[in-house]
Amino acid sequence: MIYFLAFVAAIAGFLFGYDEGVIAVARASLDKDFPMGPLVGGFMTAAVPLGALVAASVAGRITDRFGRRSVLMAAAALFMVGALVAAGISAVWMLIVARFVLGLAIGVAAVAAPLYIAECAPFAIRGALVSTYQLAITVGILMSYLTGILIAGDGTWRVMFGLGVVPGALFLVGLAFLPESPRWLVLKGFPDKARAGLSRLRGPGWDVDRELIEMVRTAKEEAGQRAGYRALLEPAIRPALIVGVGLFFLQQLSGINAVIYYAPEIFNHAGFDSANTQMLATIGIGTVNVLTTIVAMFLIDRIGRKPLLVIGFFGTAFTMLVIAAGVIFPGTMPSWIIIAMLLLYIASFAIAVGPLPHLLMSEIFPLRVRGPGMSMASLSNWGFNFLVVFAFPLMLAGPGLAFTFTVFAVICLGGIAFTLTRVPETTGHSLEAIERHLMSGKSLGAMRRESSAVAS
Repeated sequence: MIYFLAFVAAIAGFLFGYDEGVIAVARASLDKDFPMGPLVGGFMTAAVPLGALVAASVAGRITDRFGRRSVLMAAAALFMVGALVAAGISAVWMLIVARFVLGLAIGVAAVAAPLYIAECAPFAIRGALVSTYQLAITVGILMSYLTGILIAGDGTWRVMFGLGVVPGALFLVGLAFLPESPRWLVLKGFPDKARAGLSRLRGPGWDVDRELIEMVRTAKEEAGQRAGYRALLEPAIRPALIVGVGLFFLQQLSGINAVIYYAPEIFNHAGFDSANTQMLATIGIGTVNVLTTIVAMFLIDRIGRKPLLVIGFFGTAFTMLVIAAGVIFPGTMPSWIIIAMLLLYIASFAIAVGPLPHLLMSEIFPLRVRGPGMSMASLSNWGFNFLVVFAFPLMLAGPGLAFTFTVFAVICLGGIAFTLTRVPETTGHSLEAIERHLMSGKSLGAMRRESSAVAS
């Protein structure tokens, strides 16, 4: 059941990836019916992260009030509505509205889905299960690229947008068969329902009572303490907020969404003039993204969060600098090196920088502020996502690709220092053990890998 839960919750990631990537492959067909300049086109593309930014500001509050599963069901309905409206537009402003609605769904789900999986998963495989959300994002992006090839032609953008209804419906139906988060039920004072849910999720042979006792004890220790957004500024909790917000700042300014949204334009600037070559190279990016994320799922709970992050940030910085050099000196570097560096950049991102911020934000906050804490981290995610997507076309037209990628590289180098000094090693700890360490006032970055005393 826990694997089924992770699969269903991760459909939110698939929808995010599909809606993010489909605009890149649908744009050529869309422009024939609705021509757009750089400013309008940039805003239309950025409507998704803008909607997600708005939704992230309330996602923590509503997931704490109505429950993780219920909020995900509402997001599934929004995904379906947004896809239908996008497919049937008669003006550009309608597409902007539709993509804003899709952004609202993505923004809510980006908080609720990792949170739901993390609170339901056993600690030994929590990293891999939460990372299914990021894996689903990469699969969604790849599927959008493949869709662009399979149904390319005039007017096919309507079909591309409309296909988003199918996973939205599967998402909604799948959630109907799943229990609510046991930790949320304990927080709301329903231990019996939490035990029933745990029994479904764990199966026979698991010491459900022992896990439940730890949840109830932690909830009682927090009873009467301040919750909500103001509590995030308490001295004990502030380090977790810095890590959550900081990792998403670094993730978005590593340049990933510039590569995903504008992959064909990047290949064009790098000297690949053929549309077919650009699209095949773009699909190569999507494939590497998926495969490396699968590798990351096997490594996260084995070698730990911090080592992977250092590897990821180093790889993204190095490859961005090589690409920038290739653009500045086009005659000195074969074109295949540009492709190889882009693929290596994607691999470096997918193995760490992509999945780990989503995972860590679901682990590091205490239960009483987990919703608001993840909401603030997600605000950082979508705020900088919107900034990068909106500004990237303008930076291409102004300072140029080489300057832009150099800025991304410098930020990735900063990510190494941030990881070494601020990010905790949460591998091998239950959520309750992480919370006890945080509330003790000890340095969050001083956590070491160890086996948790409680199987939760």
